[in-house]
This record gives sequence, structure tokens and C-alpha cells, in this order.
Amino acid sequence: MSDVSLSHNWGFAVFLLGVFALCAFMLGASSLLGSKAWGRAKNEPFESGILPTGNARLRFSAKFYLVAMLFVIFDVEALYLFAWAVSVRESGWAGLIEATVFIAILLAGLVYLWRVGALDWAPSSRRERQAKLKQ
Repeated sequence: MSDVSLSHNWGFAVFLLGVFALCAFMLGASSLLGSKAWGRAKNEPFESGILPTGNARLRFSAKFYLVAMLFVIFDVEALYLFAWAVSVRESGWAGLIEATVFIAILLAGLVYLWRVGALDWAPSSRRERQAKLKQ
């Protein structure tokens, strides 16, 4: 029994040694073969053929992060529904009822967020102006 586990450990050790050797080779080759010229144009960031303008430290509204978090939350909940859909035959009626309750809770949360205004991108001043125009 100890011979089998020892052989697995040696195989893992050889794998780790190969990984470290490959990493060291790639880092060494890039430092030896890479360009060492410095210059004003060389140190400037360049992306997709567009020269940078302005500051990279832009301020985003907190609404952006809120909507991003809500998207991630609802996206993860969609994964739970996918897992339920895969095992729908094994879960039977109890699984269907549980999934229905889960979807109802999700919809209630979405309606709540919509009513509170968490999904509104427009600033409150623009919303007030639009409300006055509608009247």
C-alpha cells in the first residue's frame, strides 16, 4: 500500500519540477531575448492602435457597481436553476415546487429593486425633468 502512494508522490514531484523548470525557462528566455531599449514612446501605454488621452483614474458612479453586483447575483442564481433543470426528473414534484418558490423569491427581489430605483441609471435630476415633461 505504501509503494502505491509513494509512486503517486514521485509522479507529482516530477510534475511540479517540470512546471517550475518551464516557468524558469520562459522567464529567462524572455529576459535574454527581450528588447532592452528605453524611450519615451516605448514606455507609453498603447492599446488597439489608440493613443491614450486623459487620465486612467476615471470615477464611476456607485450605480455602476450596484448594477454589476446585481447582475452577478442573478447570474449565479441562474446557475442554480440550470442545475435544477438538469436533474428535473430525479427531483420530481418536490423539486418543481422548490424551484417555483425559488423563482418567486427571485422575482420578488427583482420587483423590490426595481421599485426602490436600484436599476435606474439616470441621475435623479434627469428623472425629475422627465417626470415634469410627461405631466
